Amino acid sequence: MPQEPKVPKGILSWSEEDRPREKLLLKGKQALSDAELIAILLGSGTPDRSAVEVAKDLLKQVEHDLEKLGQLTIKQLCKPKGIGPAKAITIAASMELGRRRKTSEKRKRLKITSSKDAYDYMYPLLADLEMEQFYVLLLRRSNEVIRHHHVSTGGVSGTVVDPKIIFRPALEELACSIVLCHNHPSGNIKPSQADISLTNKLKQAGDVLDIRLIDHIIFTNNDYTSFADEGML
Repeated sequence: MPQEPKVPKGILSWSEEDRPREKLLLKGKQALSDAELIAILLGSGTPDRSAVEVAKDLLKQVEHDLEKLGQLTIKQLCKPKGIGPAKAITIAASMELGRRRKTSEKRKRLKITSSKDAYDYMYPLLADLEMEQFYVLLLRRSNEVIRHHHVSTGGVSGTVVDPKIIFRPALEELACSIVLCHNHPSGNIKPSQADISLTNKLKQAGDVLDIRLIDHIIFTNNDYTSFADEGML
């Protein structure tokens, strides 16, 4: 009686959407493309398209830019065929974990010696946001970070900042200096007249309290403006 041909048990016997998992086990996570990593999060595709192909559709939507992917809402993540709310939530959760990991890494650098240090330190808290957020960074005399403090949340075009809220945590922590940080969701890194007026007002208040305002940094996802670097303090 002739024997039936053996079915191969290697990677080629796996369905296409499952192969990224096998590849990760065999070669490590670094060997996978962005689409293959997303395919693992998706778990499956559609009857006529693999998870890898669905992942490629999603990446095409953001021009293969992972920063843009992290900014998508659940509704936007559901646009490609094959991605429903459950899969979109999985992707959004993974992007948030990546952002929090970046936050943790930045916290290891506890001394601010330049505007770039402050930008790198606060970037994970101020990137990918649709509304304006205002923070104050509290520093010791050696410019060592004490902590950051969230001041206020505004709309798309601005936020209201009360000087008393700025300096209260600085006084409580006996901070010697502060750095103001807020984002512009519009992507415009130029300070508005309101930004300039507020900075001047807070600098004068800091001089009275002997708490030096050493910088005010305006954040976008890809760039920043430093009042100190621009000679505006």
